[in-house]
Amino acid sequence: MGESRVELLAWLNDLSQLGLTKIEQCGSGAVHCVIMDSIYRDVPLKKVKFNAKHEYEYVANFKVLQAVFDKHKIGNAIPIERLVHCKMQDNLEFLQFMKKYWDQYYPGDEYDALARRAASPSPATSTSIRSSVSKSTNSLAAASSRKATTAGVVKPSTLLPLSISEPVAPTVPRRVQQEIEEEYQRNLAELAEQNLELKLSLEQAEQERGFYFSKLREIELYMQVQLDGGDFAADAPAMAILEHAQGILYKTDDGFEIPDAGEQETIEGQEEIF
Repeated sequence: MGESRVELLAWLNDLSQLGLTKIEQCGSGAVHCVIMDSIYRDVPLKKVKFNAKHEYEYVANFKVLQAVFDKHKIGNAIPIERLVHCKMQDNLEFLQFMKKYWDQYYPGDEYDALARRAASPSPATSTSIRSSVSKSTNSLAAASSRKATTAGVVKPSTLLPLSISEPVAPTVPRRVQQEIEEEYQRNLAELAEQNLELKLSLEQAEQERGFYFSKLREIELYMQVQLDGGDFAADAPAMAILEHAQGILYKTDDGFEIPDAGEQETIEGQEEIF
């Protein structure tokens, strides 16, 4: 059995440092470019839009990924049109393929995703990153200078390391992961059972509707024939006509069971209540 969604997200965040919270976010294509870069170290990350918010930007990221697939002769097709809609099932299946490929070809050395992205900044984000780092550095230096002037000593704990990455989702304990997976499977089984019951009820209702409609239609046609001067003469006994109509009403199809006396009494009792 493959990894669960929680395990896949934990692996993705540990590798890419992107702070993903759900599988659907893989539909932007950015994280898949990081996965391939961790294997081959030749993905042009400067072309990848890590802050993409629109489908056309997602498509651009997947084109970068497709170029990597073509370069390294990876035959698996990328279902771009389905992935960019950010549906969970489509992205989960493709992510499972990527994880299997990564397990097979990852060289095993340490991969620094932040350093790789910093080495290939995109034009849209490089300026803002440098500006943010510069402002943070200046603010920290000014604060340290003021504190050194008033107290004479700057505590080492005040000099916090800078980080420009998004927060990484916390790792969920394995026991909690197993409980979540078991509950998901139980709910899935219950929904499947309810769906089957509804389907069978619908089929039975449609069959009964057709059965009784055919009776009404047959009686209608019979009455029309009598009115038009059919088998019975004009002075034919009314009882004969009624008995023929009754025969149509009580006629059964193959497999149809007439309720027994106990069931009939129950039905009549319910009718009296209403």
